[in-house]
Amino acid sequence: MSGYTPELLELIKKTDATRSARVERARKGEHFPALTMEQRQEWLKKYHPDFKSEGRRKVKVGPNKGLELPEEVSTLLEAKSRLDTSCVDLNRTDYSADVLVIGAGGAGSAAALAAQEAGLNVIMTTKLRHGDSNTVMAEGGIQGADQEGDSPYYHYLDVIGGGHFSNDPALVAALTNDAPLIIRWLESLGMMYDKKPDGRMLVRHGGGTSRKRMHSAGDMTGAEIMRVLRDEVRNRAEKIKVLEFTPAVEALLDDKGRAAGAVVYNLETKEYYNIRANAVIIATGGNGRLHIQGFPTTNHYGATADGVVMAYRAGVKLKDMESTQYHPTGAIYPEQNVGLLITEKVRGLGAQILNAEGEQFCFPLEPRDVESACIIRECADIKKGVVTPTGRPGVWLDSPMIEMLHGEGTVRKELPAKYIQFKRYGIDISKSPMLIYPTLHYQNGGILIDEWARTTVEGLYAAGEVTGGVHGKNRLMGNSLLDVLVFGRRAGIHAIELACSRKDSGKVTLKHVDKFNKEVDAAGIKGGIVSPILLPDYAPDHVRARQRE
Repeated sequence: MSGYTPELLELIKKTDATRSARVERARKGEHFPALTMEQRQEWLKKYHPDFKSEGRRKVKVGPNKGLELPEEVSTLLEAKSRLDTSCVDLNRTDYSADVLVIGAGGAGSAAALAAQEAGLNVIMTTKLRHGDSNTVMAEGGIQGADQEGDSPYYHYLDVIGGGHFSNDPALVAALTNDAPLIIRWLESLGMMYDKKPDGRMLVRHGGGTSRKRMHSAGDMTGAEIMRVLRDEVRNRAEKIKVLEFTPAVEALLDDKGRAAGAVVYNLETKEYYNIRANAVIIATGGNGRLHIQGFPTTNHYGATADGVVMAYRAGVKLKDMESTQYHPTGAIYPEQNVGLLITEKVRGLGAQILNAEGEQFCFPLEPRDVESACIIRECADIKKGVVTPTGRPGVWLDSPMIEMLHGEGTVRKELPAKYIQFKRYGIDISKSPMLIYPTLHYQNGGILIDEWARTTVEGLYAAGEVTGGVHGKNRLMGNSLLDVLVFGRRAGIHAIELACSRKDSGKVTLKHVDKFNKEVDAAGIKGGIVSPILLPDYAPDHVRARQRE
């Protein structure tokens, strides 16, 4: 029994009717033409959410004062601290380590492992469980130029082009040069990559790539990476202490303005603790749970931009925070799946994006922002989108093509998580297409860092999605998993030198937080939220009203 309504099943017949001809063209190497550079710019400016003037305003306080950002981000940055600094006993130290890592996803785990390799004591503190992160939810693959005919040079050009030449070149060079090393490092930890029968790596194209360099582990690549990282951290439990359900709420600085630890909050006991450290690495991930411009999100429950807030109050500038990546293929049906990621690997295997008439209307492997703009245009202006029973617009992602191109059973083999995700609602994606629409996926911008993940505050590092500059205004598929590992390890490696060289321990202070709160008052900002918000609030308005009574 199909999970689609009779109305949607009737529309699927139009997709079925064009499939054989489209598959034949694909076998001949005939593809829908990609947009010209001029068309890309035109469609981005007209349809991509980043270019809408509404829903944005200038932030009124902090290092980036005057920068126009999404309303949700400006509100978060202008918020007062949730911490009452007068109640914090700064003379008390509850935990201490050489290196404190805030966040326990891919970037945090990589940083902790790199620092511990030098024999340092490391504390990882995380909001949820170790591994609950966007890393574990990443699906399609990780890029790395380790095959014949490819090199970090070509990878570098793809990243720069995909980011519309707005990336920091030094960060891109670090990303692409370290990529082959990261691929090898993961395998040495036990990662099970997809491989050919002869044992060679199986690599594919992603959107915006000029070479096949996408390494994968089915459609659960992030989960596989997180598996080996988490196991390795636990194997070093004597040197790496993990505090779960204990998010950081403010960075601690010393009287010389250097990073000196953090104040953390235990979600279970509702107590605050002070952690002292010679080096601090922020790896808290992105901001998807802010639901910018009302979009659903692929992000995990704790993605509320906590690290950005803490670094901003400490005086660190942000880069590209006005840019958000909307993944072109987020599920919009069934309703239980809304916002969940449909990996780009589906299109890499040959699935095409079609409108309600069963017509292909865009090249399936455009860069993500361009692909999203194409889909929004088809639904908004061309009026050939599919409308779900709840009124959501979308288009078809023709996954049955994969079986026709690569043989029966390919979908279940290459996309096991997606197959199960839809099968539980009565939809067999090897036989029926998926309904998709862009979903909020990635925080393109973030904390300003250099190529060794250093911020402008001595001893404070940042790595992964919490940072800005690596991807510019748009990220290509497979570079996020790479980003978290490259800069997580680089942060850990550089923190070794700093932590070992720091001999004096200055007086710990939260004066930067008090100063920021006063700036909020001086700007006349009243009745706002407190931040970090830690967890999103999905309570209905009537429930919130009762809570205020």
